[in-house]
Amino acid sequence: MSISYQWDVKTVDVYPSEGGHNNVIYLVHWRLNATDTEVDAEGNPYFASVYGTQVLDTSDLSNFTDFDSVTSSQVQGWVEGAMGAEEVQNLKDGLDANIADQKNPTSVTKQLVA
Repeated sequence: MSISYQWDVKTVDVYPSEGGHNNVIYLVHWRLNATDTEVDAEGNPYFASVYGTQVLDTSDLSNFTDFDSVTSSQVQGWVEGAMGAEEVQNLKDGLDANIADQKNPTSVTKQLVA
């Protein structure tokens, strides 16, 4: 089992004007996807996802980056920094557990035929 993680941090909320700057990102709508190298019976990789929002501290804009120059990698770093390493690891652990449960479910839902 080898799981890779991919952040999607493309959707943000901005203050139109803040501290003398325009389009100051203050909230990131994020999604963290986990994809396993193992595949299910239909040949699809096991996959899990979690999403949320993260508020960013805008009190110090001395290192401000113009909105049109901001990259997804930069925003991901801001999100991970604001969350902290422990929370990021908790998210990944939860995704790992979700994939493990898909492989070896402890409960399944069935429908009656009659």
